Amino acid sequence: MTDHHRLFDTLDSKTAMILGFIASILVIGTIGFIFLLILFLRGGASSNTASTAVAPLAAAPAGTTRPTAAPTGSVNVGTGHFPVRGNVKAKVKVIEFGDFRCPYCERFYQSSEKSLKKDYIATGKIAFYFRSFAFLGPASTVASEAAECANAQGKFWKFHDWLYENQASESNTGYYSKANLITYATNLGLNKQKFASCLNSDKYASQVQKDLSEGEAAGVSGTPTFFINGKTIVGAVPYAQIKQVIDAALAK
Repeated sequence: MTDHHRLFDTLDSKTAMILGFIASILVIGTIGFIFLLILFLRGGASSNTASTAVAPLAAAPAGTTRPTAAPTGSVNVGTGHFPVRGNVKAKVKVIEFGDFRCPYCERFYQSSEKSLKKDYIATGKIAFYFRSFAFLGPASTVASEAAECANAQGKFWKFHDWLYENQASESNTGYYSKANLITYATNLGLNKQKFASCLNSDKYASQVQKDLSEGEAAGVSGTPTFFINGKTIVGAVPYAQIKQVIDAALAK
């Protein structure tokens, strides 16, 4: 029988040592690479799970509190004091809590609200109400107080629509200074002297705070939040989602 010699048996001790050292490095490197790959894949899986969980709330902008899960069950919340859009006697009431500086409220206004006007408000199928939830800082509070002053002159919805159609970036708080808001109102045809006197006096500061407190008591933690006959919808959701809830309420 022929003897088979191992490779290392034919090498001198120095060469064998070098080759053994290289082999050890390759083995250690391979193990380390596999370990890092496993960590990377686990991290990616965790990240994807988190993204999926918050997707319905659509990446809140800087300074905006992400709404938590919507309250379960029916929520009894008042319609507030601003004039209604639509049929006040409609069986379905849609109540929005919004901040005039919230970019997701602006997104809702530009898309879903315009569809609501056409399909449900203009046809008298729903009563649509807006309530201030000025939670994004002092500039939001002043903007809500300005809306109260516009309401005092019977121009709430005109002022409401203008603020959302001409919304500044969330970081541009100076856009909502009292002087600027007075100018905007004047350009919309409101009485400048009355509006300025109203806004500068902080006449409606307590009302704005009351709406914020009542929203919090109803479970509102971010904007926009909607209550459709007591059912809560959180965030600038697709129009189809709001439509489905309204149609279900109309069918009852």
